[in-house]
Amino acid sequence: MSAVGDDQTTAKERYADPTAPKIPKKLRPWIWIVTVVSVCCLGAVVSIVQLLSDQSNGDDGTVSLTGCGTTSTVDPNAEFPAIAPYTSEEIKNAAIIISVGQDLEIPARGWIIAVATSMQESSLTNHGHLGDQNDHDSLGLFQQRPSSGWGTPEQIQDPVYASTKFYEKLMTIDDWETLPLTVAAQRVQISAFPNAYAKHEPKATEIVNTLTGGGGRVAAVDTQLGNCTPSGELSASGWMIPVKGPLNSGFRTPERPTHNGVDIGAPRGATVVAAAAGTVITAECNASLYGAPYSCNQDGSPEVAGCGWYVNIVHAGDYLTRYCHFQYAPNVKEGDVVQAGQILGYVGSSGRSSGPHLHFETHLNADRSPAGAVNPVDFMNQMGAPLG
Repeated sequence: MSAVGDDQTTAKERYADPTAPKIPKKLRPWIWIVTVVSVCCLGAVVSIVQLLSDQSNGDDGTVSLTGCGTTSTVDPNAEFPAIAPYTSEEIKNAAIIISVGQDLEIPARGWIIAVATSMQESSLTNHGHLGDQNDHDSLGLFQQRPSSGWGTPEQIQDPVYASTKFYEKLMTIDDWETLPLTVAAQRVQISAFPNAYAKHEPKATEIVNTLTGGGGRVAAVDTQLGNCTPSGELSASGWMIPVKGPLNSGFRTPERPTHNGVDIGAPRGATVVAAAAGTVITAECNASLYGAPYSCNQDGSPEVAGCGWYVNIVHAGDYLTRYCHFQYAPNVKEGDVVQAGQILGYVGSSGRSSGPHLHFETHLNADRSPAGAVNPVDFMNQMGAPLG
C-alpha cells in the first residue's frame, strides 16, 4: 500500500479518541487549497547525496528531483518503509504527526518542526512510562508531561492527541514559521537541551518529503503544495536564496573547472543573507596579490587571489555555505549564530573578481575544501530554494 493516498477521513476519525479535545476554529487560520500537482522543478539533476527517497536514481548514479511538492495527503493506515535509522513503525508515527498537521491545515514547515521534535524527544517512538529511565512523568511521542498540563497519561500516549497538542502550542508562537527550527521547538517543549533539535532538521525534512512527495520544498508559510518556494522566501525545510540575481557563472564548467561555486549577478550593494540558520565559522578577508596581503576595502581583479571579504556558515546536517566578495567587512563574526535571512553583508567585488557579484558555494560534511563542494544549483533545488 502506498504511503500517500486519497483517503478523505481525518486523522482524528482514523484514530478516534473520545477524550481528545475538539480543535478551536481560531487555531485553523490556514486555507488548504487542493489543486492538481504543479511540477516546477522537473528534470533538475542532483549530483550530491540522496537525502530524499521520493527521488529516482539514474543509471549514472545521479538523483533527479520529481517536483516541488504534491497535493497528496498522508494515510497513517498505510504500510511504510524504514528510513534509516528509523523503522517502519517509527516512520508510521511520523506519518501520524504529518497527517494531523495536514488535518489542522498547518503549513509544511510545522510538520518538519513536529517530526524533528519527536525525533529528539522519543526517536519517533510512542513511549509509555520507562521506569527508572523516565524523565519525570514524560510520555509519548513528544515526551509530554501530565503534571505540566499536557493531558492525562492515556491522552498523551495517543499519537493523534499528542500531535494535536504540539501543534496547538506551536500556533501560539509569534512568527513560528520563520524561526530556526530549534527555537520554535524549544518554545513548545521548554527542554533542558534547547539546541538539540537542530541536528534533526535534515532527516525530518527527508521524511516529510518522502511521505508527502516534496512538502519540504514549498514556502514555509504556504499550505498549497505543488509549487516551488518563491524567490526570496523561506522554504519549509528552512532554506532561502542568499541574494536575488541571474547565474552568471556555473559550478566547475569546462571553462572554469576549479570554480567551486556559482556567481550570482547581483548589483553592488545588494543585501546578502544567510541561506539557512547556522553558526559562522569564518568572517574575514583573505585576498592576496603575488603572495602579499591585498586590501579587501577596494575592488579586486582576476589577478588577486582569494575570496576577498567572505563568510563560511555551518548548518544542521553539517552543510556549509560560503559567501564571497563582500564590499565591506561582514556584518557577522566568527562564532555568531545566525538565522536564515539574517544580513551577512553586501555585494561587492573584493578579492579575485572582475565585477560586483556574489560567489556562493555549498559543501557537505562541513568540509570547506574543494573536496566538499557540491553544485549549489542542485543543492538549493533540493532544499526548496532554487537559485536564479
